[in-house]
Parts: sequence; C-alpha cells; structure tokens
Amino acid sequence: MTKLNLDQQKIQEARDLAAAIAEDTQRFVEAHTTVTVERTICRLFGIDGIDDNGVPLPNVLIDHLVEKNGLSSGISYYLANAMLVTSNTPQELAEAVSRGEIDLTTFPAQSQAEIEQLLNTMATQVADRISENRKTRTELLDKYGDKTGPLLYVIVATGNIYEDITQAKAAAKQGADVIAVIRSTGQSLLDYVPYGATTEGFGGTMATQENFRLMRAALDEVGDELGRYIRLCNYCSGLCMPEIAAMGAFERLDVMLNDALYGILFRDINMKRTMIDQYFSRMINGFAGVIINTGEDNYLTTADAYEEAHTVLASQFINEQFALRAGLPEEQMGLGHAFEMDPDMTNGFLFEIAQAQMAREIFPKAPLKYMPPTKFKTGDIFRAQVQDTLFNIITVLTHQRIHLLGMLTEAIHTPFMSDRAISLDNASYIVRTMQDLGDEITFKEVGLVQARAQHVLSDALGILSEIAGIGLFETLEQGKFAGIKRSPQRGKGLDGVVQKDHSYINPFIELFMQGGRS
Repeated sequence: MTKLNLDQQKIQEARDLAAAIAEDTQRFVEAHTTVTVERTICRLFGIDGIDDNGVPLPNVLIDHLVEKNGLSSGISYYLANAMLVTSNTPQELAEAVSRGEIDLTTFPAQSQAEIEQLLNTMATQVADRISENRKTRTELLDKYGDKTGPLLYVIVATGNIYEDITQAKAAAKQGADVIAVIRSTGQSLLDYVPYGATTEGFGGTMATQENFRLMRAALDEVGDELGRYIRLCNYCSGLCMPEIAAMGAFERLDVMLNDALYGILFRDINMKRTMIDQYFSRMINGFAGVIINTGEDNYLTTADAYEEAHTVLASQFINEQFALRAGLPEEQMGLGHAFEMDPDMTNGFLFEIAQAQMAREIFPKAPLKYMPPTKFKTGDIFRAQVQDTLFNIITVLTHQRIHLLGMLTEAIHTPFMSDRAISLDNASYIVRTMQDLGDEITFKEVGLVQARAQHVLSDALGILSEIAGIGLFETLEQGKFAGIKRSPQRGKGLDGVVQKDHSYINPFIELFMQGGRS
C-alpha cells in the first residue's frame, strides 16, 4: 500500500530512463572483457594457489595471455584447447605455465565443437557446485526458519581472521543476523586476490577464499548452537570484483557489497573496467543466490543528504537496471541508502522517514540496505545513541530489511564487542516494541513527508533524464554523483580492459543468466 501518493507514472518514467542508461552502457560492456573477468573464469575452473613468488596462479595465467596478445579470445578457449591436446586439468596447465614449461597460445587448434563441448561440460559442473551451496542455504533457512523484519547487521574488522571469528561468534550470540567482515584498507586497489588465511590487516581483514571458508564454518557452528542461520557478508568490489564473487559463491557467502558505481567514485577505479567487472560479478551473485548491497549511502558522506537525496534514488534506479541485465532478481537487490541528514536540521527525522519510505515503495521486492548515521557523529556517545535509536525506529517504521547497526562509539574507535552488544540491544528493543508500528501509521495528505518524497522523486527523474541524454560515462565525468568527477580515460585498471574478438568464449554467461532468472 502506498502511503506517499507517489506519481506512478513518474516512477515508470524513471525506470524507463534508467533502463535506457543501462542499455547504452551494456553495449560497451558486452563488447569487452577484462583481466579480472578472465581470472574469474580461471578460478571458476578450479585454478587456485600461488607460484614460487607468491603470485596467484590466475594472475600468472592471465598475465601470460596478455603477454602473448591472446586475451581478446578469452582464457576459456586457450584452456580447453590445451586440455584437448594434453589431457591436463586447468590447474595442471596453470602450474606448467608458471614454471615456464608451456605456452598456451602455441598448441595446435582443435575443433570448435570439441572446445565448446568441453567448456560446457566443465561449466555445468561448476554451476552444480554453486547450486549445491544455494540448496544448503535454503535447507538451513528452512530448518531454522528465516527471521522476519530487519536483519541486524554488524561489522568485524580486526585484521586477523581468527580474532574476527571470535568477535563474529560473540555478535551472533548477542543477536546479530548478518556478520560483515570488513576488508583491509586498500584491498580494493589490489589487482590480485591474496591467498590463504591472513592474520594482519589495517582497518579490516583480507578477503581471501580461505578466510571465507573459515568464517562460514564458524558461523554455521554458532548458528547450529543458536538455532538460527547467520548470514555472512563480504566485499566483491574494487579491481577483483568478479573474482571475489566467485570465491563467495564457492564458500556460501550470503551477502556481498557489489555496487556499479562505488569503485569509480570512491576508489578512482576506471569506469570502463568497473562496469565490465560488475556485470560478471552480479551474474555470479545472482546465480549463487547472494544478496548484493549497493553503495548509494556513500554519496552522502561527500554530499549533503538533504540537497542530494535525489542522486541516491537515481543511482538506485540505475543499479536496479544493471542488476536485472546481469540476471539478478529484485529479491537479491539490497539497494543502499542511509540516515545521514544533519541532526540540527528542523524536521530532519521526517525527511529521513520520507526518503526511507519512498525507497520501500518504489522497490517493494528489494531487501533494502539501510545504513546508520556516521557523518555527524562527534564522539559524544549519548548523542550517538539517540541518533542510532532514531535510525532504528525508521528502519522498523518503513520495513527496511538489511539494517547495519550504528555504534555509539563511532568517531572514537573501532567498536568493542561490548559496543556491539549495546547497539544490538537497542535495535532489538526497537524492533520488538515497535514491530507493527509501520502498519498503523499513515502520512498526512500533502503533508511534509509526502511532499518531500514527491519532490525527491521529481528531482531524480530530472537527473535521470540528463544522464540518459549524455550517457553514464559523461555523467560520471561531470561529477553528478557525490560531487566527484572521473574520466573514462583515467583511473586504475584501464589497461586491463580489452575488446573481445569474434572467437571470444565465456561459457558461464548463458549458464548463469539462465539459472539466475529461474
């Protein structure tokens, strides 16, 4: 039921414009691949480990292909062709390349039919493995019963995966439903994925497949003890976006930070590279049943939350359309927004309600990700607790689903376990005592809340119209999101983008698209 009297025609126009923006960009995406996409294919085919110098074997293999000017055909072709000649596995071929014993581009060409048949057989086996993980998640949720209302989401960020596990288990016992393992500062700028369990990291812990495996096992253990399924979240963003998505699919992660624009704006990663990588990463997440979280909330850390609210909505529309093109259903789109208006603003709470309720009504199937106040936290823990409480109330009132808890010690230090316990108690209290409040409330006709939401929608429609006229790349160059300007010809990772040739093969695209939409 709509409470805001939003103009449904404007909502449809906004979706149509976002679809046109995404389609325009998609033409570029589908004509190109990247070193990361090709490394992801290596990982999906089981290539793992490092060479004698500590370089991940997927990097070794793709660097080899780049050196031989073979990337435009894709690694899939060269792997299958070499397998037919040698009968070696992809892992054995990667190890042989790393020792300098073979050149993948020099094997005699085998028949295209045999190559495609082998690739489809291998890709189907990979899809079956991922599908089993998805089935396991569903079975566990059926066994314990999934929680209704907001999923209480907290962060661990010690730098040491074993200490993260200790803190994650404690948070689960305190009432957390989602545990996010924050990545070590700067990992998004690494053009490789570190290997193995890690015990050092600044501001977070390295995202590695082994770390994923360890944390998944720990949360399954504590979840069995508590009789609840605890969801695991990490980050497939940055220069290794689809690689990390593949690792998460293998290790049954449940939620992934996966935004189409975040890395461009806030990490200066080249936009062409990012748009290609996000497509394949979302395809993997869609097939694996992983909920993605988008990063519109970050716009409000550099731009005013009241004045630029429409850019958040516009980006949500665009993220929705990119996700749909990657086969990711609405039920897996954790579109992001945040409670970040200046607490000194008169009626700021009402404007925050308008923004949250608007997102809920425009994206009714999406498990919206609602982010806490951080920008105006001062170190005053008592005021911070009030800010977080107001945020918690809006979460319940407007039926947000993924609820990242604010911490009363924000702006002082990385939260202690006791800080998390206080935040979890606060949120649980609000959820319990206000559970049906949203169903009891309507908003005044042509009142402040309705007028604000309608105004933001109109402004979002306006900026989407501008973007559709000039294209997404030009929009980012002009700095229309978060006030940050980026050039299509600059930024990290541009040299890893290559145009596909006529013989390019990626056997996972059709397979994952079909599965993700079923």
